[in-house]
Amino acid sequence: VQLQASGGGLVQAGGSLRLSCAASGRTGSWFTMAWFRQAPGKEREFVAAVFRSGSGTYYADSVKGRLTISRDSAKNAVYLQMNSLKPEDTAVYYCAAGRGLIVSTIRNGRQYDYWGQGTLVTVSS
Repeated sequence: VQLQASGGGLVQAGGSLRLSCAASGRTGSWFTMAWFRQAPGKEREFVAAVFRSGSGTYYADSVKGRLTISRDSAKNAVYLQMNSLKPEDTAVYYCAAGRGLIVSTIRNGRQYDYWGQGTLVTVSS
């Protein structure tokens, strides 16, 4: 499975971006898809996840109400709509895919099997 993330860029605070992640290879709706991010000098952190077939979505508290994860199983893609961006959202964003995840494990990056290369989001104040 290969994941290709895109859509990052430079945006002013309060602006919006939409990240995309295209999956290829042996993919399927049984994968949980997620976004993580890593800011300079900080550890990678969970942002959002969507269970297989879009049956449930989960968010980090810091992004609730501003970021929305969605998936298109027909296109093997997952998206992250980012609104009301803040400077603290500046990070490299990574998409990830994993199998067999449950609610208690979706925030743990070590549970994911595949990772994209990352796309940089910079929010200026």
